[in-house]
Amino acid sequence: MKKIIIANWKCNPTTLKEAQKMFLGLKTGIKNNKAEAVVCPPFVYLQEAKRILGASSFARSKASFGGLALGSQNCFWENSGAFTGEVSPKMLKDLGIKYVILGHSERRIIMDESTEQVNKKIKAALKAGLIPVVCFGELLEEKQQGKSFTSIEKELKEMIGKVSKEDIAKIIFAYEPDWAISSNEGLFCSPDDALTMALYIKKLVGEIYGKKAKENIKVLYGGNVTSSNTSSYLENPAIDGLLVGGASLNTKEFLSIIHTI
Repeated sequence: MKKIIIANWKCNPTTLKEAQKMFLGLKTGIKNNKAEAVVCPPFVYLQEAKRILGASSFARSKASFGGLALGSQNCFWENSGAFTGEVSPKMLKDLGIKYVILGHSERRIIMDESTEQVNKKIKAALKAGLIPVVCFGELLEEKQQGKSFTSIEKELKEMIGKVSKEDIAKIIFAYEPDWAISSNEGLFCSPDDALTMALYIKKLVGEIYGKKAKENIKVLYGGNVTSSNTSSYLENPAIDGLLVGGASLNTKEFLSIIHTI
């Protein structure tokens, strides 16, 4: 199974010129990548990403540009209407976007996004033909209280509630513990801990949707990923890829992560 490496640029960079430079660096630097490489810039740069990364070879069926696929960092749960400031899954699909990150801890903690809202977004994204990258992970206090597995089970069940058995295999699950992401200095999720959680997530999905679903779903790890630790996370086939935050803003570093595989 091909590994998936996703770059989440978050609210970066601050200028179009910087974004163009990063897109060009990815386009010229990527070569013979064995992974499915995805870049998720802010909404305002998606059209420019499409142009620079290879609009001439744009294939709507693959939504792939110059060796890279494009993803969005979020979407709304309605396709159109009086929803000021929102971007719909149908808009993203029409632009040629393939993936959409949903339920990221920063949105749930800072923007107070609920698991119910994430569930609505997941179902809307699936209906539009996008691939949801669904994020979840326990808080530091939950880990300290020994509630990591309980927290993950609750989050997962609420986020994927009423998703059909046919659609569950289309979802990519991203385990990104809040205590290990770049905003929390000095904390590190070991490859063994990430593997334990990946196996647990697959077990939970299997209990709900059956053995076939358990075997087919993909689970990524995200949290302080760098080129130096990529191999240690991906050496076990149960971890299907990486969601890369801060390191993806350094083009050379992100390319090193992709080419590690």
